[in-house]
Amino acid sequence: MADYDAGLKAEILRLKKSKKAVILAHNYQLGEVQDMADFVGDSLELSQNAAKTDADVIVFCGVHFMAETASILCPDKVVLLPDIHAGCPMSDMITAERLREKKKEHPGAAVVCYVNTTAEVKAESDICCTSANAVRVVESVGPGEIIFVPDQYLGSYVAAKAGRGMILWPGYCPTHSRILPQDIIRQRAEHPQAKVIVHPECRPEVKALADEVLSTGGMIRFARETSAKEIVIGTEIGILYRLRKENPGKWFFAASEQAVCPRMKLITLERVLWSLQEMTTVVKVPEEIRLKAKVAVDKMLAVGRSG
Repeated sequence: MADYDAGLKAEILRLKKSKKAVILAHNYQLGEVQDMADFVGDSLELSQNAAKTDADVIVFCGVHFMAETASILCPDKVVLLPDIHAGCPMSDMITAERLREKKKEHPGAAVVCYVNTTAEVKAESDICCTSANAVRVVESVGPGEIIFVPDQYLGSYVAAKAGRGMILWPGYCPTHSRILPQDIIRQRAEHPQAKVIVHPECRPEVKALADEVLSTGGMIRFARETSAKEIVIGTEIGILYRLRKENPGKWFFAASEQAVCPRMKLITLERVLWSLQEMTTVVKVPEEIRLKAKVAVDKMLAVGRSG
């Protein structure tokens, strides 16, 4: 098995060099995939990093909307998604057509869309946001109604923080919704000295029990900077691999072992190799949609990041 893994990794590196490719891995990816990546991070951060490289090919180890974001920001690069079935259930809960219908119900409302959406939905939105900068983005929107899509849990959190009423789309992340209040209560009993940090996609009653509510990037920074030696992590468990790797003197515990995104786990080293061998599956956003979607992304980038 060791020889097989070594050969697999060597072939990936060979093809990466010959095809002038860069490998991106989201924080929720398998550890072996993270180890092969040139950049590990959150979805927008990864696309921004890729845009700064001189690579011709981007192998995006994440889910479909993330590869689309890379295509939006890097139109001259070939973007590969190693498994076309790696989608996002929350992203699938909102479509451009349904958003257009909602906009007709609320004429004049500004649309703030979470980055966890398709390029077509971004193209129908006024401004995009991440979990890290959502509060700042909403605060930047002028007076009037705001439609926030698709995550109702992130939306309700942002509305409270920004002091803005918002029309929330009834979407959610199935992985984060599996983290329950009793999980936090149990972890606090088992690790009384631990800090508890959870993702804003979690249920409101879970966020209410946490010490901090942070994006994945915020969790990485918190873990590095905190003096706490034990930390309970309320997000997809793939991030634990990176946290443990980068902070060897600290202990990390999953709030719930049920917080697994099966779509993220579809991507393996074998799939990465296959994608480079066959140059598939290519994710390319049509130019008309890309330009409209980029307006929403660029507006967000002008506001800046936070958390």
